[in-house]
Amino acid sequence: MDDHDPYLVPGLVRGLAALKTFSPQRPEQSLAELARALGVTRSAAFRTVHTLVREGYLLQVPGETRYRLGPQVLGLSYGYLASRELLEVAQKPLEALRDALDWSAHLGVLDRRHVLYLIRSPASDGLSALVHVGSRLPAAQTAMGRLLLSHRSEPEVRKLMADRPRAEVDAVLETCGQDRKAETVAHHGQFESGLCSVAAPVRDMSGTVVAAISVTKMSGTVTAEVTRAVLRAARAIGKGLGAA
Repeated sequence: MDDHDPYLVPGLVRGLAALKTFSPQRPEQSLAELARALGVTRSAAFRTVHTLVREGYLLQVPGETRYRLGPQVLGLSYGYLASRELLEVAQKPLEALRDALDWSAHLGVLDRRHVLYLIRSPASDGLSALVHVGSRLPAAQTAMGRLLLSHRSEPEVRKLMADRPRAEVDAVLETCGQDRKAETVAHHGQFESGLCSVAAPVRDMSGTVVAAISVTKMSGTVTAEVTRAVLRAARAIGKGLGAA
């Protein structure tokens, strides 16, 4: 660890280092073994282990003072592998969709009450995509976000928007009810006047909506041809994820 880097969080670095000490050859460790591996005192190792156990990243072996990796580690691994598979499967269909329509194409997922953009394939005009990979926009104000929210239950939406005014949450829930009735969601000019977007859901093998795609362009209308093309691309991505 670079001790001179002012942005590093030593406790987090130590916790990650502790997790890395586990392996198939060393599936369980005592507190003393962890302290030696980390090069710290037992009391310092205890604080790290206590935190990891409390958060589910380590489990204490029943009846022993030894520890092994917990279910939260698997959850992180699954999330990484799932997102990587999604990106790999979605890239080519999105590029084909962009080329066929000359609308900017995007892939996004719900990140609390925001939509997180994972892929951006810009159109030739260069003006039809105001977001970039990694951008986070309020879900209720985008086509993809509205679609993703519409596939969540009312309690889930209320939890995601717990920090927002009640009137805003009620308005979002009303919109969700309307969006839930349609296969796609069209959105007009929330962030840029004249900008139109249409989004469709991406499902995995269980039928769960795990992401959304959208196309965006400076256009007065979203035609039926555009809507059908977005649906076809979303279904192609879903098929790549094992959806029926």
